[in-house]
Amino acid sequence: MPPVTPEPDSTLAIQKRQRALVDLLSAWVAIPSVSTDPKYAEDVHRSAEFLGRAAVDAGFQRAEVWETEGLPALFAERLEDPALPTVLVYGHHDVQPVDPVSEWLKAPFEALERDGELLGRGSSDDKGQLAMHLEAVRGILDARGHLPINLKLIAEGEEENGSGHFDGLLRAHREELRADVVVVSDTGMLGEDLPSLTIALRGNDYWELRVQTADTDMHSGVYGGAVLNPIQVLVEMLSKLHDGDGHIAVPGFYDDVVELDAATREELAAVPFDETRFLANVGAVPGGEQGFTSLERRTARPTLELCGIWGGYEGEGAKTVIPARAGAKLSSRLVPQQDPARITRVVGEQLRRLTPEGVRAEFKLITSGRWALTSSDHPSVAAAADVVEGVWGRPPLFTREGGSIPPVTSLGEVLEAPCVLFGVALPDDHFHAPNERVVLAQLFRGMEALGRLWDRYGAMGREALTAAPG
Repeated sequence: MPPVTPEPDSTLAIQKRQRALVDLLSAWVAIPSVSTDPKYAEDVHRSAEFLGRAAVDAGFQRAEVWETEGLPALFAERLEDPALPTVLVYGHHDVQPVDPVSEWLKAPFEALERDGELLGRGSSDDKGQLAMHLEAVRGILDARGHLPINLKLIAEGEEENGSGHFDGLLRAHREELRADVVVVSDTGMLGEDLPSLTIALRGNDYWELRVQTADTDMHSGVYGGAVLNPIQVLVEMLSKLHDGDGHIAVPGFYDDVVELDAATREELAAVPFDETRFLANVGAVPGGEQGFTSLERRTARPTLELCGIWGGYEGEGAKTVIPARAGAKLSSRLVPQQDPARITRVVGEQLRRLTPEGVRAEFKLITSGRWALTSSDHPSVAAAADVVEGVWGRPPLFTREGGSIPPVTSLGEVLEAPCVLFGVALPDDHFHAPNERVVLAQLFRGMEALGRLWDRYGAMGREALTAAPG
């Protein structure tokens, strides 16, 4: 299908929309919607209400604050015609804490516009990208009076605090949120002149392991050499979770892993990645599973990492003691088609096999999340790629993120819809850090791209938009 060419806008109309976006974002940044600190709970509510008013002002027909057992989300919709495709946009209106405040060029909740950037907490992650969506809607409605699709928006209020109530919110409002495709704008691009689309996220299991060899700590002179030391037991168990080539030595761990085919490896190889610089940024020593590049290992292969370990005396000076207990934290990043529950089971079984007789071991799951994947040849992603190429002037690279975004997985599973990860944030936007910023040209391009994308989705129709790849 040939790309839809939107009607040209006058320079004045474009400048007006861009100014409106900056003004909206500046006002929204002033609301300190920090979800991780209870003292800001009222501000998170104010942020949701602000977004609701802004959505209605932009042209959504309905906006509601949806309460949870934690902090609220904001839902908005504009329904044009049941025959048109329905798109659900996901983002979040909560933000990270701002410490250390002394490192900010201006107060973190006072927007600073300079040199084509807007600084302030939430400017990039994620208020700026939601404001981009609102102003794209306003621009289309100003030009035509209607949208080419039905559009819904859900903005979470707890994403920066773990999204603890989001899955339940989705299930409670499943029918209201029903859509043919979900567009997630909480991701980014590789560079201003290096457009990209994220197509995959890894899942994550996080566990705690505790071992106990006695009822109490013991004097190392009295009991040393006569009893099992839990720290030694623990490190020996953990050391057997990998082999000498970095492979995970847990029976059944790789059973469901989809091996990287030639096309996927070519797709990853096209992504600029300087391994030397990547390691030098943190002064790290290379390691990992042999037979794969560093980029493949950190984005498209599963992992089993040791994230923390403790046991015995850790204070200043000496304390001649053999502890009774020791423990560790472990995590596993999961890839298609791994089932988090199954991985917890096989890792737990292996640790029980490695536990010496008489030692008490406790292995428990702390958090779990599934992987997400919408392939680059899915019609919804292919259309987005064409649009990005038209706006940025070059085809986007397809990237995979090594981390996890639990809401993306929940959206795909609960709504049974493909998720297109279209974000415009940049790697050096300092999200989660002092002087968070957004490059305004990215938001302006994003507005234009969204207008074209909604046209493309509308022209494709529901059947073509949701068809299987290939």
